[in-house]
Amino acid sequence: MKDTIKMVAALVIFATAACVGLAFVYEGTKPVIAERAKADLDAALRELFPDADTFEEISLSSGNPAVRFDAAYSAKKGGQLSGVAVQAASGGFNDDITVLAGIGQGGSITGVKILSNTETPGLGANAAKANYYVDKDNGTTFYGQFKGMTANIAVQKDGGKVVAITAATVTSRAVTLAVSEAAKTGAAWLAAANLPKEAAN
Repeated sequence: MKDTIKMVAALVIFATAACVGLAFVYEGTKPVIAERAKADLDAALRELFPDADTFEEISLSSGNPAVRFDAAYSAKKGGQLSGVAVQAASGGFNDDITVLAGIGQGGSITGVKILSNTETPGLGANAAKANYYVDKDNGTTFYGQFKGMTANIAVQKDGGKVVAITAATVTSRAVTLAVSEAAKTGAAWLAAANLPKEAAN
């Protein structure tokens, strides 16, 4: 009985020490992780709008309960509005997939970046790969095919133009839904922002 109590006590002490240690590691690495995420976001914004010189956070809400907007940014060059970038997430096969979609003046997509993707390696994970082509002859990647599209985007199986990733229809639909909702909302925001002030009131 005493041996059992000693064993349980030792396990409790070990588990407590491990938890405390993990907490310290997490707190120590949290700023580094946050800084890395910010650097990745800045790089993605500049890739979607290479001519922009400023990005300002704006407030946008998704009209689709299956899509979550985490952030949105206006892109400006010399004080003139170039477009808007929307960080949107939708449920994939394993977890939410987060994308950053750029929408230019006129409502067409300037590009898409996959920011977060924990889908199955070799299948859904191909959504973020720069060497996974849906059209190898033209060098078009899965996320690259969205460039130039406008709202109401869908995969081919649903009557749209998006070529799905082989054996990863759920992932393809999740990315497409997030991009489509971002494009629709971003285009509406740009249209409103371009109205003369008297017309907007």
